[in-house]
Amino acid sequence: MAIRRFRKLRTLILVVLALGVVSYFFRSDSEVTIEPGSTLVIELEGAYIEASGGSWIANVLGESERTFSSVLTNLAVAERDERIKNVVIVIRPLQIGWGKAEELRGAIRRLQEAGRNTIAYLDMASMGGNIEYFVASSAGEVYLTPAGSLPVVGLAANYLFLGGLWEKLGVTFDVGKAGKYKSAVETYTSEEMSPASLEMANSLLDSINEIFISGIMQGRSMTREEVVAAIDRGPMLGEGLRESNLIDHVEYLDSVLSDLGGPVVEESDYSSVMPVDVGFSPVASIALIYGSGAVVQGRASQTPRGGAVFASQTAAEAIHKAATDSSFDAIILRIDSPGGSALASEHIWRSVEKARGEGKPIVASYSDVAASGGYYASVGADEIVSNAGAYTGSIGVFAIRPVLGGALSEIGIQSKALTRGRHADFLVSSEPLSERGLARLQSLVMDIYGVFLDRVAAGRDLSVEKVDEVAQGRVWTGAQAKEVGLVDRIGGLHESVAAVRERLGLDPEADVALIPFPPPRGFAEELASLFQARVDPMAAGLELLPQAFESMYDWLGEVSFEEPLAIPPFWVDMR
Repeated sequence: MAIRRFRKLRTLILVVLALGVVSYFFRSDSEVTIEPGSTLVIELEGAYIEASGGSWIANVLGESERTFSSVLTNLAVAERDERIKNVVIVIRPLQIGWGKAEELRGAIRRLQEAGRNTIAYLDMASMGGNIEYFVASSAGEVYLTPAGSLPVVGLAANYLFLGGLWEKLGVTFDVGKAGKYKSAVETYTSEEMSPASLEMANSLLDSINEIFISGIMQGRSMTREEVVAAIDRGPMLGEGLRESNLIDHVEYLDSVLSDLGGPVVEESDYSSVMPVDVGFSPVASIALIYGSGAVVQGRASQTPRGGAVFASQTAAEAIHKAATDSSFDAIILRIDSPGGSALASEHIWRSVEKARGEGKPIVASYSDVAASGGYYASVGADEIVSNAGAYTGSIGVFAIRPVLGGALSEIGIQSKALTRGRHADFLVSSEPLSERGLARLQSLVMDIYGVFLDRVAAGRDLSVEKVDEVAQGRVWTGAQAKEVGLVDRIGGLHESVAAVRERLGLDPEADVALIPFPPPRGFAEELASLFQARVDPMAAGLELLPQAFESMYDWLGEVSFEEPLAIPPFWVDMR
């Protein structure tokens, strides 16, 4: 019966996909005409993936995943397109970090410098809108929809601790860790922050807050005192926001477009405008290789739920192929990863080290997060460019071993372990390690930490002692990491391309092609992955939980707790 149902489901999926393919390829693709004096409307909403392309099948079925690079490309093309007079950026609730928010601000700022009239239109009525307003404040004018709300009330960070939950369930942990700030362990085992973790958390919040306030000061031509006073008056509705100089107007979008006059071009249509159409003429090609999601061993491109994964063999093969491909002049390794397997991170680091031997420049570009294993994997690049608000560093390692004997006893299950070998109790999950076993676990973690320090010291041209001073598992923002020598310059993909130009000896204004590599998966690969995917019974329930829990669930589903891990305390959301 079950097999028959599966066959029916498979047939149904194939029929739906076939219909989707037919409609996809035979859809109307009339050439878009951009008239002089046009207004381009760009809509920013939800999450943006750091990947070479969204799911082909998702696009066919009308559930397209937007890549962050596609948004940056449209804004860059508009920067060159003299037919575009106005750019209206409609902003709805975003699921991005401060790194991507900064890159959007930079792209909007470059539009203004190119002579485009930029307007940010906040189409929101939410309980919090700091990141959305941070992006909007870089535009020439800021509008809010009538009856909308945008509480700009300052930043808050919420950390989660699961120790009390495990205690109620009768689960304890054996832990080994390297670094007093390596507080990912506290997330699992504690009920509150340690003093070191509290120090780090306040430092991160202060750094992000400085980025936030400075961005508003620059975008709205306000003093620090004026920005702080406006934030402290919140939450406010439209009139209060306007009087505080946080917005310029309250108006309906159709009225804004009508007042601007001229033809209106939607982003979906404008995406068909090619860079070559606006005079783009590349003199060099850069392979853009993505490292997104948890760092894991083996080959993979996505999780069972469709999320990104930074798999060691997949990444190593892409790096090697790009390094030996004569059509590429350089490599940008785009990282958006909180880390994961220490061994997988080492394998990716080694592939970067070998690729450098081919003589091509390799620049690492940090998106929202490049911490612990994500930093480890990329620290061997010739140059590291990080967004100021990215989370990075977290040079540390931990190993955690759940002890389930108490939980099993609570439900009437008893166990008896027999071992052969001095440290065979590592394999027994029902009993805690002996003192000798705990010492061996800590020794193992410290050995891996020593290798991590060596890799950073070599990559950053620092002594091991100096690296250890700024390591200890401490997470830094990109701005802080620049000060302590862990990154070379502040910026996003735009600045990473500038770094490549310098290393290739090109003119600062020379055009270069940024080519995602490997290219997006084709239909056959997508279809094969669809039939290999697992059904997740928890997926529906996750929709009801805060975003932090969803991130937690995604990550836990990929990493293995049977090996030492290099991750930051990532269950934090600074908004």
